[in-house]
Amino acid sequence: MRDVLFLPFADGMELAVAADGSAAVGDKPGDVVSAPADVVAYFAARVALMELVSVGAEAKAVVLQNFIADDRWEALCRGIRRACRELGIDPPITGSTESNFPAVQSALGVTAIGLVSAGRKRIGVTPDAAKFAVIGRPLVGSAVLAHSQWVAPLSLFVELLASPYIYELIPVGSKGIYYEWTQLLTANGRQGRACACPLPLFSSGGPATSVLVSYDPDGEREIKKQAGSLFFPLHVEW
Repeated sequence: MRDVLFLPFADGMELAVAADGSAAVGDKPGDVVSAPADVVAYFAARVALMELVSVGAEAKAVVLQNFIADDRWEALCRGIRRACRELGIDPPITGSTESNFPAVQSALGVTAIGLVSAGRKRIGVTPDAAKFAVIGRPLVGSAVLAHSQWVAPLSLFVELLASPYIYELIPVGSKGIYYEWTQLLTANGRQGRACACPLPLFSSGGPATSVLVSYDPDGEREIKKQAGSLFFPLHVEW
């Protein structure tokens, strides 16, 4: 559900697990997109952690799978810690490095593990009267670095999480805005006929550079003020 795995834990709590991977992006000659190792790890961690905290979970640990090289470990951890810092969390980091064989392209995986109360998961809580919007633009590859002004900052994401007007937040992944919108509706037992947005509905959202939100119409002015030029309305036809 929602790219997050939930497992029964204890005392009404559940383990929540979210993950993201990156390949062919980095500082190796064979990479398709050139970027420093810490930046690659930052965006991979951003996706996993956003998925985790958006459903109401508290991050308890981050697991890094490093397929680049042993000497990139510290840089990768630095990128992960940056994402954690911007989210206001500080989970421990563990993981493993492929040090037996060299790779011609960069690759890594980041898994975020957390805890959430089974009865307080932030899923399926959008009422019928809610409105929808996308915060940030969906970007992928080199466009993420070239147009950083259109990437929804994690500081804004934290503000939206705390807003009394926001019902649900869904990081937009590689399947695009329309897919995330249909998933949000399904989780709420609803079905829309169509939606329209100034942004491309089917383009990859890359490393969650944008977020789909459902919100209370009474708070639209406040949400627009928070998001500024990153606010894009999603008009729904029922």
